Amino acid sequence: MADQHDEVDRIVTAWERERPDLTFSPLQVLSRVGRLSRHLDHARRDAFTRSKLESWEFDVLSALRRAGKPFTLSPKQLLTQTLVSSGTMTNRIDRLVGRGLVERRTDPHDGRGILVVMTATGQAQVDAAITRLVDAESELLSSLSDDDQQILASLLRRLLLGFDAL
Repeated sequence: MADQHDEVDRIVTAWERERPDLTFSPLQVLSRVGRLSRHLDHARRDAFTRSKLESWEFDVLSALRRAGKPFTLSPKQLLTQTLVSSGTMTNRIDRLVGRGLVERRTDPHDGRGILVVMTATGQAQVDAAITRLVDAESELLSSLSDDDQQILASLLRRLLLGFDAL
């Protein structure tokens, strides 16, 4: 594969010819990350659409699913996991309740508080979506060996940890 070239190689070669005073190694990496991001966005949209979910619905339902049985979180916990505003979360919960994917219940430990509980329908849809998503993402990575995928994951983790520290 070392002799194969992609569109990023062609772009960088042209820039190197036109601007030999610059180092284009960041484009070698981040232009590819950007292009991969577009492929990933498409795969995710397809997986969610086939599961009859919007991406924001998947985000909320997957937070509840990852919480484990009884698939219950407070709105504040959902805010923390999905990084949206309180008003946005309230709207999202309302819409998910309307679709029968979650229910609101009074917190048994705090009669003033509420809990968001995923319904069986919500669990079935998020389980279908995550299965489709993992399958689609596996396909995107199919040209890499398991070892290469682990190396890439480690390098990307290191890069992201640098951003998270900012």
